[in-house]
Amino acid sequence: MNLTITFFISLCIALVGVIPPGLLNMTAAKISIKEGYSRGLVFSLGVCVIVIVQTLIAVIFARYLSRHPETVQMLQKVAFVLFVIITVYFFLLAKKEAKPQKEDERKSKRSQFFYGMFLSALNVFPIPYQAYMSVTLASLGLITLDNYNITSYVAGAAIGTFVMLYCYVFFLKKIKNEKLKSQKNMNYIIGSITGIIAVVTLVNIIKDY
Repeated sequence: MNLTITFFISLCIALVGVIPPGLLNMTAAKISIKEGYSRGLVFSLGVCVIVIVQTLIAVIFARYLSRHPETVQMLQKVAFVLFVIITVYFFLLAKKEAKPQKEDERKSKRSQFFYGMFLSALNVFPIPYQAYMSVTLASLGLITLDNYNITSYVAGAAIGTFVMLYCYVFFLKKIKNEKLKSQKNMNYIIGSITGIIAVVTLVNIIKDY
C-alpha cells in the first residue's frame, strides 16, 4: 500500500511539473501536429527515459540529505546561491525577444526518440524540483526513501510526465504563434518558482542562526 501511495504522489507531482506550457510539452504537440501522433508519442518516450534518470538522481540525493541532516545546512547556502542565479537567468531569458525557429525537416521515429532524450537532458530543472519535493515529503512522513519506494517514485514520475505529454500530443491544437509566447511565460514561471524557493531557503538559513 505504501508503494502505491508513493507512486500516485510522484505521479501527481510530475503532472503538476509538466502542466505549464514549456519546451518539452509544446515540442511534443508541434511534432504530433506536423508529423503525426505516433512521432509525438515516440518523442515523449524519449523525454521520459531521461526523466527516469533525472528523478532517480534527485531522489537518491534526497535520501542522502535525509540521512545526513548536518549536510543540509551547508547545502542550504549553496542552494540559495544557485536558485538566485537560476532565477536571474530565467527572468533575463524571458525578457529576450523570442525568434521564430525554422521549420524542421521530417524526422524518423528513431530520431524523434533521441531528440526527446536530448531536449529532456537540457532541461535539468526536474532534478532540483524532484529533490526538493521528495525531501519535503519524506520529512513530512508521506513517503519513505528505501529502494522499493524510490523505484515506485521514479516510475510515478515517468508515467506522470508521459500522461501530461500525451495530453499535449492529442489535445493541443494551437501551436505556431503560441509556442514562443508559452516558452517566454514558462521562463517567467520557472524564475518565479526558483525565486520562491530561494526566499524560503534564505528564511531557513536565517532561522538556523
